[in-house]
Amino acid sequence: MMTLNNQRIILTGATGGIGIELAKQLLPYGCKLGLVGRSMEKLEQLSSELNADDAFNGYSNDHITLITADITTSEGRHQIVDEMEARFNGYDMLINAAGIMDFTSFLEQTDDRIEAVFKTNVIAPMQLCKKVIPYMLAQNKGHIVNVGSIFGSIGFAWFTSYSSSKFALRGFSQSLRRELAETPIKISYIAPRAVKTSLNSSAVYNMAEEVKMNMDMPDVVAKQIVYSIIKKHKEKYLGFPESLFVRINAVLPGLVDMATRSQNKSAKKYVQQD
Repeated sequence: MMTLNNQRIILTGATGGIGIELAKQLLPYGCKLGLVGRSMEKLEQLSSELNADDAFNGYSNDHITLITADITTSEGRHQIVDEMEARFNGYDMLINAAGIMDFTSFLEQTDDRIEAVFKTNVIAPMQLCKKVIPYMLAQNKGHIVNVGSIFGSIGFAWFTSYSSSKFALRGFSQSLRRELAETPIKISYIAPRAVKTSLNSSAVYNMAEEVKMNMDMPDVVAKQIVYSIIKKHKEKYLGFPESLFVRINAVLPGLVDMATRSQNKSAKKYVQQD
């Protein structure tokens, strides 16, 4: 098991639904958090919430630093590691939780948006990993946690770019874990099922209700992610029966094609409303 006390953690996507809850659940363990987001206003709002919560015993100011950075740029990634080194004298863990998503017809999605989805969900996490690994190797310890999705194991219609990006993140995580197997660096891929966050439009929620898609609250997902980190899970798929469907899809994708056909038809009308 991993001890989280005094772990210096870079948390991207800190102002997103899962990111906020991860910050709230990691802080009581005594972690030192580099909260990364694009909006200083949102980061300061999160900081105020953490400082106002009696559960954190008033020490959150000493245990957090706010980092305004765009992870899709080289300058942003450089800024993240510089600020962690300046404030906490380095870092022990990277949690890649930033992500964007579209619920749309692939043919209607713009080229720029497809590129943005892959930059944010795949390329930026890969390049940030590349940025932090040399330091982790030098200090002879480190843990990288890539937050994926069940959509990264089961390709869902109308989420084509998002699903594809999470497939790529899963493949990257597996490959990197095997490449670094003889080093002290741990690589985890943790995949929640659908989560109730601001990434979802009203059309997504309406669609999910009709097709009976299970959706979890961010605090529940964050708790499971923290548990998986402590347990050092290499890969963890959250939610049942979705975790079972991951295994079925890997062996019998044609069966899943048939099983989701009716759901896909129902979802199509909500795509047109989005």
